[in-house]
Amino acid sequence: MGLPGMVLSAIVTGIGAIMYWAITYQGHGFRMSTVGIILMVLGVFGFVASSVVFGVSRGTVGSRRHSLDREVTDAQGNTSSIHEQSK
Repeated sequence: MGLPGMVLSAIVTGIGAIMYWAITYQGHGFRMSTVGIILMVLGVFGFVASSVVFGVSRGTVGSRRHSLDREVTDAQGNTSSIHEQSK
């Protein structure tokens, strides 16, 4: 999801709008306008869901935390490890 999902949802909404307003074909038991409405609703729902996922995954720019794990071995074979965390 995210940005590609938003693009796909906009395309589906556009196809649904074309099917609802531009196509006048009426089949037996099958209406293109009904399919167009369904596609428009699904496209809007997908766009909102993708926008939420995109917004949540982005986060704020200055709030990234960094951590560093370091393990050191000296000449005698003794090891020591350190964990550093910065904001």
